[in-house]
Amino acid sequence: MIPVSLQPGDHFEAVVVGGGQAGLSVSRHLVEAGVGHVVIERDSVAHEWRDGRWDNFTLVTPNWHCRLPGYPYDGGDPDGFMTRDEVYAWVRRYADTFDAPVAEGVSVSLVEQRVGGGFVVHTSAGVITADTVTSATGGYHVPVTPAWADSIPHEIVQVHSHEYFNAAQLPDGPVLIVGSGQSGTQIAEDLLLEGRDVHLALGRAPRVARFYRGRDCMTWLADMGVYDVPVATRGLAKRESTNHYVTGRDGGRDIDLREFSLRGMTLHGRATGFDDGAFRFDESLPANLDYADSVAESIKNDIDRYIEREGIDAPVEDRYTPVWQPAEGPTAIAAGDIRSIVWSIGFRADWSWLGDLDVLDHEGHPAHAWGATAVPGFQFIGLPWMNTWGSGRFHAIARDAEHVAGLITSAVREPAAVA
Repeated sequence: MIPVSLQPGDHFEAVVVGGGQAGLSVSRHLVEAGVGHVVIERDSVAHEWRDGRWDNFTLVTPNWHCRLPGYPYDGGDPDGFMTRDEVYAWVRRYADTFDAPVAEGVSVSLVEQRVGGGFVVHTSAGVITADTVTSATGGYHVPVTPAWADSIPHEIVQVHSHEYFNAAQLPDGPVLIVGSGQSGTQIAEDLLLEGRDVHLALGRAPRVARFYRGRDCMTWLADMGVYDVPVATRGLAKRESTNHYVTGRDGGRDIDLREFSLRGMTLHGRATGFDDGAFRFDESLPANLDYADSVAESIKNDIDRYIEREGIDAPVEDRYTPVWQPAEGPTAIAAGDIRSIVWSIGFRADWSWLGDLDVLDHEGHPAHAWGATAVPGFQFIGLPWMNTWGSGRFHAIARDAEHVAGLITSAVREPAAVA
């Protein structure tokens, strides 16, 4: 990595905003193509892996999925799951395997189209210009909490999953986790393993088994080509879908919320608000559990069909049987029975720095086709389902980065394309 000190008036053929794995992957291709560029990172390279995950975080995809341009996983546990610190170190090392020009500690506040072509980029280091600009900031920017969070008594500590690191940071006593996606369920398990009294409010998130018929389910899915199916064949609404919950902790295992209940975790339906001194939850718990299980079993059905079609010799195993059934009806928890809350209901995107660029749809989502937008010379990279299910995760970053870098290279080699 080559540190870059931006100066007002600097001009680059390409500016890449965001110094995570996606931005670095594009940079690798641009270096090889001889495109003059800079990667602008508000904090430090790959810092989200270190600063935005809890202490016991692990990847949920096997290590062999981790492959950046010219940099496949080469550790000793390809079927294991790297920890938070291992992922951070791995991505940091990647930046040092080539001369990535990176300006760390610099934020971008606005990008505007320049008269005559290209862009004006307003940064904390001054105004610079570029022939092309690529957003590599992902789509998870601002932690979300519900409006009714403000009505919760101030003595109940509230943190977002982005701010949760370990059980010790929360006061003693019962913890309510709101949200049952990947982060919510894994944090719930983390707290349960620490002996905490945990309440979990579920949404309609799907789950997947960790292993089935002798292999990791995600390895089966990769062999089946599921991660390579273009989003165009699934409908663009798929880009907003919730990821399946599972864990890579301790070598990987299922997250079975019914089994967690037998171990002392209290499950609730969707959290609907706080009033009359109590947290309120709807009656959706049974349906939400059934839905998650049905998705996991449907994935097993797909794997079964693949094994049969390909004539693969794989062990047969019994299917999942629910180990616990919840009572019907809504539930409530008195405020005095909760000491802290972990909000795990996701993030919203903040594209304010894009100004008036015509690169968002009517709902404010990035409008693109495999990264390319209606504004010549402006691209996205690193978004969920950017092109396939593998986009937005390590499995397909290299493929997406090669494509987006090709768009950039073509634009700067053909100046009329950005005029």
